[in-house]
Amino acid sequence: MSLVAPHGNDVDRPFPPIGWLSTLALGCVVVGGILLASYAPRPAPLGAPVVLLIVGSSLLAGAGIMLSRLKDFAWTTFFKVFKWELLAYIVVSGMIELAFVRDHVRGSSLVVVTLMLVVFALSVPTTAAFTVARYHEAD
Repeated sequence: MSLVAPHGNDVDRPFPPIGWLSTLALGCVVVGGILLASYAPRPAPLGAPVVLLIVGSSLLAGAGIMLSRLKDFAWTTFFKVFKWELLAYIVVSGMIELAFVRDHVRGSSLVVVTLMLVVFALSVPTTAAFTVARYHEAD
């Protein structure tokens, strides 16, 4: 199968920075998660992790908005990759959540970790599925 579509070279087609934004969102929540994990099981100061969570969530939301506005895109391929990646990252996120719970992380720290894991579980599949679909022939 060729990467060249009938209407031109899709490899050179400009796309919004969806992959970059979702990857930056991942970076934000990973750094925030490391900050929180470094205090476990003691209560962690939540200032920096909450800011990183807000920034990461905003970046992921921006990527989602840009993604939803794409026309002439390989949506079938995107959703095929996204659903399996999402399943895998839900399992991974659940295992990480369990580690925090078993380390006796409670209260607002656990809420922040849980929300970061939601961003984590959505950002990786978004990046992977977008990257695969952008190089696939549009639906």
